[in-house]
Amino acid sequence: MVALLLAAMAAPFPARAATEASCPVAAADRDPERTAASLARGDAAATAMLDAVLLCLADRDSAARDDFALTTVSAAMRRKDFPVALVRRAHDKLVPLLRDADDPAGVRKPFAAIALAEVARYDRLAPFLTTESRSALVTAAAAYLGGITDYRGFTPQEGWRHGVAHGADLLMQLALNAALTPADTQVMLGAIAAQVAPPGTHSFVHGESARLARPLLFLAANPMVTDAQLSAFFASIKPDAGERWTAAYASLGGLAALHNSKGFAMTLLVDALRSKDPNIRRLEPMLLDLLRSLP
Repeated sequence: MVALLLAAMAAPFPARAATEASCPVAAADRDPERTAASLARGDAAATAMLDAVLLCLADRDSAARDDFALTTVSAAMRRKDFPVALVRRAHDKLVPLLRDADDPAGVRKPFAAIALAEVARYDRLAPFLTTESRSALVTAAAAYLGGITDYRGFTPQEGWRHGVAHGADLLMQLALNAALTPADTQVMLGAIAAQVAPPGTHSFVHGESARLARPLLFLAANPMVTDAQLSAFFASIKPDAGERWTAAYASLGGLAALHNSKGFAMTLLVDALRSKDPNIRRLEPMLLDLLRSLP
């Protein structure tokens, strides 16, 4: 097994030839807790195993991708003894995948995003990224989320893709980080706005609107984010003069936009009304204004 993993570490990453079954870890060895414990050793075998686990994030088999690889990454990075060198390696391996056009199964990028949410969480609690590197991660995460056009959530045959939710989870972890710069927050607001009611006829039915609301909520909680920024954000997602809004009840695109906008706004409104944080409470009038603007 060690020899196999060392070979995987030496191979190019990601493995382009393995789009159907990319996981080099044998099914019998896919134990997340045991694997996470072995990764914490931080030696050459652990480094090779990490590379192998990251390859499994692109596997079309949801048991390999979700139940094993993602669960392992999460368990490993939440251990107090997980070495920062391996977190940095995961960061360096995963960030380029967010920009990777070669994702025929549509699972590599969403699962790179959700794995990077664990990296961002680690950095939030035990900072290891420089300000510049963190901003680069924000930029890559925002570009990924804002550019999503594959809205598949769950299918019985292939499990979860959930690109919007996974991208939003990555932004949520970043939004919670006190080390953000003002420029970072603006980039993130733009990415969220792009997916509140995206073009087309897809209605979010797998919890995407609620997941998109989370990073916005935590950005609003940050006093660095100004009222003017938030007002501009909500203005950008209001109905415009486009066809889908002028005939919202007469087209699938209009109905989807209405459904998605209401889902996002109502989730945020409930959170704003329940909060005692004045930075979050300031969302209430903006959200009521947005809801009143919907046809």
